Amino acid sequence: MTFHMPAEWAPHERTWMAWPGPNPTFTNERELAEGRAAWAGVARAVRRFEPVTMVVGTGQSESARALLGPDIELVERDLDDAWMRDIGPTFVRDGDQLAAVDWIFNGWGGQDWARWEHDAKIARHVADIAGVPVHSSPLVNEGGGIHVDGEGTVLLTDTVQLDPGRNPGLTREQAEEAIHARIGTRKAIWLPKGLTGDYGQFGTRGHVDIVAAFAAPGIVLVHSQQDPAHPDFEVSKEIIGVLRGQTDARGRTLQIVEVPAPTVLTDDEGWVDYSYINHYLCNGGVVLCAFDDPRDEIAAGIFRRLFPERTVTLVDARTIFAGGGGIHCITQQQPKI
Repeated sequence: MTFHMPAEWAPHERTWMAWPGPNPTFTNERELAEGRAAWAGVARAVRRFEPVTMVVGTGQSESARALLGPDIELVERDLDDAWMRDIGPTFVRDGDQLAAVDWIFNGWGGQDWARWEHDAKIARHVADIAGVPVHSSPLVNEGGGIHVDGEGTVLLTDTVQLDPGRNPGLTREQAEEAIHARIGTRKAIWLPKGLTGDYGQFGTRGHVDIVAAFAAPGIVLVHSQQDPAHPDFEVSKEIIGVLRGQTDARGRTLQIVEVPAPTVLTDDEGWVDYSYINHYLCNGGVVLCAFDDPRDEIAAGIFRRLFPERTVTLVDARTIFAGGGGIHCITQQQPKI
């Protein structure tokens, strides 16, 4: 077996998502309705560029169809939550075939509010529907906890892969070995932490896909909080400092592209981790988080310069962030073979 995880900008067969249902993320009918509207907005934006399959909780197809319209495929499976990036498989190439990696999922480190009886099985369900073989990993990990350049480099975070709630006692070397074995990377670049808000009640404890993401081989987008009043001012400085001067698996010195954070600093729950890094690349498009913020268009301009051949679509992501993630967190690409 020779696995290789393509970069997100490689051609996709389709995008997988999961439909919000009643669960601890959406505590009442209003929150659930807002969540479903937000997920539907992302699904429709992605559908402009490629097929979308939505995994829907058993018996919930009718409500989903009403919001999603006729062009999005629905499949029913039991679900606990709706973060497909984390509960779904990581698709890889195995030679000239497609395969799926099934990481162990335990509710982002066994958080007390999380449920994962059904979500722990979703990666296999998705792989079965896609008709591809599954390869299990002994590592507790989520798709939002890794980001690859498609040429051998992976970004990781100390507080995710080495989280005592996920992989107690695991060393960096052991984590790298487990990840390289399943996605075909050769070099890991470790970040010390994620954004401050990601350590709140519904946070992931430091997923990399809200902090840093490859835009091309050798080019990394990095969240830059520019207001000293926000604790992420120091966090983003530290992360940029860690990345500056790093080389990738092919020996290139990384080019750092700083993406300014939105101007809003807090919401009713405290510090926000609003970030444009948590975008999604699809065939011919970039679906970018928007926050009704003056910096939305600044971020869109950065992405247009980096991806001149793609159409940048802004989708309001504030409801998704209130639930603990962003657009990248609710999408999962299936590469085209």
